Amino acid sequence: MFGPIFEDRTDAGRRLADRLRDLRGKGALVLGLPRGGVVVAAEVAKELQADLDVFLACKVGAPGHEELGIGAVAMGGTCVLDHRLIHMLDIPQEQVEEAVRKALNELHRRKNLYRKDQPLPDLQNRITILVDDGLATGITARAAVRDLRALSPKSIVIAVPVCPPETFAAMRSEVDRFVCLATPADFRAVGIWYEDFRQVKDEEVLQLLAQAHSHPPYTSIP
Repeated sequence: MFGPIFEDRTDAGRRLADRLRDLRGKGALVLGLPRGGVVVAAEVAKELQADLDVFLACKVGAPGHEELGIGAVAMGGTCVLDHRLIHMLDIPQEQVEEAVRKALNELHRRKNLYRKDQPLPDLQNRITILVDDGLATGITARAAVRDLRALSPKSIVIAVPVCPPETFAAMRSEVDRFVCLATPADFRAVGIWYEDFRQVKDEEVLQLLAQAHSHPPYTSIP
């Protein structure tokens, strides 16, 4: 069946939280990938009585087709490239390097905007839930997960509303738990599975983070 599954990102977040209810009140840290992932993550954190924060990773776009990810960079320094796709598209090395520089510049911009000088909360021995509004190739999430592993969390959970079956299969080995509500074979793009997939603005992300930081969860179990 082809058509929207979720009303919007808020609906998707509530439904994800229902699948993660065994983690409610267990001191988990929910990390949203901006921008749309933070909207989903905010609902997950609220329902799980968990802390909410943002984790920064940016797609490396193919030259001339920036929506197509040929790699990703993450805030801890991880850079992942899809060498098979780069070879298939016959992208010269200098163009790949320029695309990586552009992604790093965007990562730096988002860091200054969303995190400023604030460090991440301590992840050591803590359940960490990485949330996005959907995955296509999953390469951005892969870069983020590899960054997070270096911070010694108790476990890493990826939680997304939708992704293609091949991405689900490929990413399962990267994390301790992968929760995805729908894996349609005819995936096409994340946005078509939402009735409302409007662009999320920086201001909305900042507002959600400010609300979460001013109203900590009811319970927190180490």
